[in-house]
Amino acid sequence: MQHRAAPGFQAAWEVADRIPGWLTEAQARLLWETAEEVPDGGLLLEIGSHQGRSTVVLGALARERDARVVAVDPFVDGRLFGGRPTREKFERHLAEAGLTPTVELLADYSTRARPSWSRPLDHLYIDGKHDYWTLSDDLRWTRHLRDRGPVLVHDCFSSIGVTLGILVHVLFSGRLRYERRAGSLALFRVGRPSLRDRARILGELPWWIRNVAVKVLLRLRLRPVARVLFGHRGPYDPY
Repeated sequence: MQHRAAPGFQAAWEVADRIPGWLTEAQARLLWETAEEVPDGGLLLEIGSHQGRSTVVLGALARERDARVVAVDPFVDGRLFGGRPTREKFERHLAEAGLTPTVELLADYSTRARPSWSRPLDHLYIDGKHDYWTLSDDLRWTRHLRDRGPVLVHDCFSSIGVTLGILVHVLFSGRLRYERRAGSLALFRVGRPSLRDRARILGELPWWIRNVAVKVLLRLRLRPVARVLFGHRGPYDPY
């Protein structure tokens, strides 16, 4: 089926970039490029939405395809996640972008929503809780994707829990192939991996070790050391 021309990434990014979050422009562009593969009327699923920075990027393209985005986020109360106030910001940002009709919020834990899910997916973006157990479960959403369907994992090579989950469940799996990354956002595809695909995952491990070292130095309030040793200049974790 022929796709109608989308208005372009830059217009979507100008809106998304005003929303607080950790998605970089290069990562947003990778989300956009893979979402362009979604057929008219397709379905994209995002795990972890926060205030909607990535949701707006995905939603802007989905709107042009008469597709839909399902945003899965429990909006847990507490200092780290923000709870109800964060959900209100998320909904306001979608409304300001004109994307409320395009995005369906599933306010639940991804691990709790997954067992009863039955709808086929065309695009999967994982940016949920960054521990090994949650990432391991989130990878099980891939069973709803078509062959060569894109699977994008944020903080893939900058989080201990996420990287361990990838090493255990993807490196030796016969189902996902590693393609490339933009910063810590990694692109996998449903399909049988070759030895070269597996080697590319192992090739990212030095970069992951570097990122873990930076995180340790930041926790120890040794930012100048992180800058000298690793060229990390910002106050935030590498992402």
